Amino acid sequence: MSASLATVAYIGAIILFIMSLGGLSNPETARRGNFLGMAGMALAVVATVLGPRVTAAGIPWIVGALVVGGGIGLYAAKKVQMTQMPELVALMHSLVGLAACLVGFASYVDTSTVFPTPVEKTIHEVEIYVGILIGAVTFSGSIVAFGKLSGRIGGKPLLLPGRHLLNLAGLLVVVYFGYVFLQSHDVNAGMLPLLVMTVIALLFGIHMVMAIGGADMPVVVSMLNSYSGWAAAATGFMLSNDLLIVTGALVGSSGAILSYIMCRAMNRNFISVIAGGFGGGAPAPAAAGGAAAQPAGEVVSVSAVETAELLKEARSVIIVPGYGMAVAQAQHTVFEITKLLRGKGVNVRFGIHPVAGRMPGHMNVLLAEAKVPYDIVLEMDEINEDFPATDVTMVIGANDIVNPAAQDDPTSPIAGMPVLEVWKAKTSIVMKRSMASGYAGVDNPLFYKENNRMLFGDAKKMLDEVLTALRA
Repeated sequence: MSASLATVAYIGAIILFIMSLGGLSNPETARRGNFLGMAGMALAVVATVLGPRVTAAGIPWIVGALVVGGGIGLYAAKKVQMTQMPELVALMHSLVGLAACLVGFASYVDTSTVFPTPVEKTIHEVEIYVGILIGAVTFSGSIVAFGKLSGRIGGKPLLLPGRHLLNLAGLLVVVYFGYVFLQSHDVNAGMLPLLVMTVIALLFGIHMVMAIGGADMPVVVSMLNSYSGWAAAATGFMLSNDLLIVTGALVGSSGAILSYIMCRAMNRNFISVIAGGFGGGAPAPAAAGGAAAQPAGEVVSVSAVETAELLKEARSVIIVPGYGMAVAQAQHTVFEITKLLRGKGVNVRFGIHPVAGRMPGHMNVLLAEAKVPYDIVLEMDEINEDFPATDVTMVIGANDIVNPAAQDDPTSPIAGMPVLEVWKAKTSIVMKRSMASGYAGVDNPLFYKENNRMLFGDAKKMLDEVLTALRA
């Protein structure tokens, strides 16, 4: 394939990637968006393998790598459960960062490239240094995120004394060794500062994500998505590959925008997320003078049969899913209940908070898997004003995203965070295993409100009992 034809193929792949992003912006077109992205990637791979920069001797190695990698991907696609998607996404981000690091080192030790001027050589070395830096942070940070999302690492933030000073010191050391690296006149001399920077970047990625609490994990996932994009773009600069540069920029910028949307949904800024501390898993201490008074009232529990009776008598029902639904894998039972109620003429809809679950769109993915119609799955801004006219709201395994303290208690750690106003319905039912607090570590006054009922137990087991009672 000639260079001109490869360039045309790259342009086609870029167009397909842009169309893919457009398709992924809506659940109804997401499947088409995925296919367009797959087609774009296939076109890009074929154009690269058959392009002028790959020799005939290298093709068997590339094909072998594609077979191995594709086999692993197919195995993961079949074995990984939908509830494991957040940690799988984090793991995929780590591989992008690792690839950026490996390409950076390979590009640096490759002495076959001849630069016409010293300036071009310096620019290339800057690309290598920055690419490895971003890649190392993405790799180690994503590994820690994978550990937190999969439960191998606790969700409580690790806040080291003087952590901001440690980060600043690390940054200064990275800048200094960057100067030393650029002043090196051969590969052997430059390898030491490059390795030192890589170690610091790996430690920074670990420190950064370890300091972030469980409540901020949706933001972390989207942030790492952005980092992986910039790592891919840096790889494109190192390899002089325009497609990688553009694709990486698309992923990096879209991930950054998504991070902004997630932060806005939590009434937090990006810097405060990076600083960590939110979602510590322990209740926040009350302010002096009792400003943060504990919720007052009694908790009224109900049985699955009583819950079914409330649903039978309702004309309007809003279901609010949370991470508890994902853990219990109860989405299919939720759909069966929804189908049964809609068959009886009940107006059933779903209210989705932007940060529900452990990654952006987590609840939408689970509901789509269970075949819940897209048109009854509504975002928080679309459905919040409908709660006062709703007979029953069912909260399945959610906590912080339905906490009225976000609006009523200015001293609360989640004060100002937009929440789903489920307590405004005639009756609200909260499904939880216990009275434990959510990731933000604060009690929820919703549990004590007069119109609220608590259905304790495993979400899947309780919903199965509710479904049986509804069919009786």
